[in-house]
Amino acid sequence: MLSEFKKLSALVGRNIKLYFKDKMTFFVSLLTPIILVVLFLTFLKGVYASTITNLLPEGVEISKQTIEAFCGGWLFSSIVAVSCVTVAFCSNIMVLDKINKSINDLNITPVKKSTLLISYFISNFLTTFLICVIVLIISFIYLACVGFFLTFFDVFMLFVSTICMCLFGSLLASIVGMLVSSQGAHSAVSSLVSSMYGFISGAYMPISQFGVGIKTFLSFLPSTFGTVLFRQYYMNGVINHLQTAEHVPAEIAEQIRLSFDGKLVLFDTTMPTWALFTVVVGTSLLLLGLYILISHLKKRKLHQKEYKKAPNSTDSGTK
Repeated sequence: MLSEFKKLSALVGRNIKLYFKDKMTFFVSLLTPIILVVLFLTFLKGVYASTITNLLPEGVEISKQTIEAFCGGWLFSSIVAVSCVTVAFCSNIMVLDKINKSINDLNITPVKKSTLLISYFISNFLTTFLICVIVLIISFIYLACVGFFLTFFDVFMLFVSTICMCLFGSLLASIVGMLVSSQGAHSAVSSLVSSMYGFISGAYMPISQFGVGIKTFLSFLPSTFGTVLFRQYYMNGVINHLQTAEHVPAEIAEQIRLSFDGKLVLFDTTMPTWALFTVVVGTSLLLLGLYILISHLKKRKLHQKEYKKAPNSTDSGTK
């Protein structure tokens, strides 16, 4: 057991080093967050600020600091939510080993197949979580400069939400990695995830702004539940500040919260926070089961191929 744990630790360390050694892969994994920052600085920030101002009743004004804090929180809730998945796909060393044929060398080493698969998942999760934590810290620094209204509980729950979403993203990426074996397929999947995930998770624009049909569809996706979790904890403090310090009526503050996906409404029912966590964690458990099932089937298929080759090799040796 101890020997297998040492092998697992060595493989995890190897996978993490390979990811950070490849500068291009590291840059591509951060491409979507960079796009979000550029969009925010160019025009999204002004759009959000105008939307908040338009929602306020006549005669009610709020400070620039509050608007800056709200827009900054919304931006970073999008970046962290997207990074938990897009980084996981780009940092999947399993696919890189398949492309480079390194996995063939690893398969003939005295390492269990299960240990190898676990190492890919753990390294993927740790890499994704590390980058997302860095983004979280940057967000706290930014909010401290423009307006910091997060409580200790909000900060703690943001880390908890990051762990849950990184598990979801890493398991999803690991499953796709087991099914993909070529550079073209991997590039296509990574590009698709990087470009589409921001839309289907409501990172580029609030889901409340979509039509009824699309909004209902997106509300069923686990990605949406995860994004709303980040929205809640980034926005709770500033929404409370609007009511207490800025004297914004409670119904207006609630309307602002709903307009920016601070809550998830499904069939006219507001989903509680525990339900959001349940969906994200439950989906991760389902993905874990699927990951184990696929690995078992692939292992069984490999054994069947080896069994079929064995008699042929014996016959040829006899002749």
